[in-house]
Amino acid sequence: VNELGRRVPGAVMMAGAVDTAAGPVRWQYGLMADALLSQDWSDLARPLEALGHPARIELVRQVLRGAHTTAELLQLEHLASSGQLYHHLRQLVAAGWLVSPRRGYYEVPAARVVPLLVLTMIASS
Repeated sequence: VNELGRRVPGAVMMAGAVDTAAGPVRWQYGLMADALLSQDWSDLARPLEALGHPARIELVRQVLRGAHTTAELLQLEHLASSGQLYHHLRQLVAAGWLVSPRRGYYEVPAARVVPLLVLTMIASS
């Protein structure tokens, strides 16, 4: 952190090297704090709100752990119906936390794995 502060003062960064059920993810991202503080934060509400429901955050966790099909996700105890599942999946896809490369199959985009884990780390601390 001291080296980062010396080389790039004002930078905010996150990085990770994670092995997921879909394969390894190596990712880093950074922005200048001034740019973050000057942007309109109201645009950030939608992706954060999508993770704010217990069923949706659990769905994302299960997809990261290897449950990719709607049949596998329907096995989860916290969902009462397939209608509920599809409602939550639509919210997560619209917010960019999940993608559906083919019908009935979901995955977390590689560029969202580390940010998702960083958010859960923040919420855990």
